[in-house]
Amino acid sequence: MDFDLAPPSGVGPLRIGMTRHRANTALDSLRDLSAVSESDRSGQHVFRPSGLMISIHCVRDMLEAIELGRPSTATDRVLFQGVDVFALPAREVVRRVGEFTSIQEDPDDAASFIAQDLLLSFWRPFAADGEPEEEQGYYFNSVLVAQPGYYDTPAQAAERLPQSS
Repeated sequence: MDFDLAPPSGVGPLRIGMTRHRANTALDSLRDLSAVSESDRSGQHVFRPSGLMISIHCVRDMLEAIELGRPSTATDRVLFQGVDVFALPAREVVRRVGEFTSIQEDPDDAASFIAQDLLLSFWRPFAADGEPEEEQGYYFNSVLVAQPGYYDTPAQAAERLPQSS
């Protein structure tokens, strides 16, 4: 199954800003009923037979972020504008995503990258760009879709507020 990232709106039936109840229902719809994982947690995350993890994060009864974890098989693909974010090397993903939007190294984690304008965040535990056999550092391990401003500091959030005259 293909999961198309559509930041900042969401992924598949999961939409940023939907109620927690609707998000839980949408998350449950992504579960493969023929192979339910013992690791599934209703209202938190599901694991598909491919190993793909889909997790939701709700605040104040609203879906704020969706995270997808790298599958262990190619049965499920996670795509952004046709770019398979888990099958391609991390540096290639950054290059290709950079054709659509600005993407920067995370200032707190040099192995990870954020497309702030979309709020699309790519994570891996360490960088191993020249070592394909070191999968955890060569590929991204997770991608997060959230509303722009998700990572803002209080000062940055205040700057986003409309100025009253």
